[in-house]
Amino acid sequence: MIGKVEDIILRHTTQIRVRYAETDKMGVVYNGEYLTFFEVGRTEALRGFGLPYPELEKEGYLLPVIEAFVKYKAPAFYDDILHVTAFISTKIEATLTIKYLIEREKTTIAEGYTIHSFVHSVNMKPARPPKSYRNAIELYSSQINHVMKG
Repeated sequence: MIGKVEDIILRHTTQIRVRYAETDKMGVVYNGEYLTFFEVGRTEALRGFGLPYPELEKEGYLLPVIEAFVKYKAPAFYDDILHVTAFISTKIEATLTIKYLIEREKTTIAEGYTIHSFVHSVNMKPARPPKSYRNAIELYSSQINHVMKG
């Protein structure tokens, strides 16, 4: 599901504690909350990769979700500690696919993806990825290649 290693530029894991408000009457995480968990993972991954989302907005770009998918594997419960891992591909395209893996200890809770389109914030028209994003990808890729060769 996650993809080939050579297709992944960033793997970033964020820890989340399930709040009571995120559960249903049975104490199980409500299915819609997983998209919020994906958002937290995505935001922290972009920040970890040197490109906080507010910086994209300051440059006049947005990344709306145009498609989302969640595959539920096991329930998560109130007060669980979840690890949300976001995987971002090295491909620089007008759309950005981010894959996610949510785990509790060694149990896979859910996996999925979101697809985003770069758009100009003023007119909401599709755009090429901004230079800051392309530069961050290239810098990170060169650092990974240097480490792998060394």
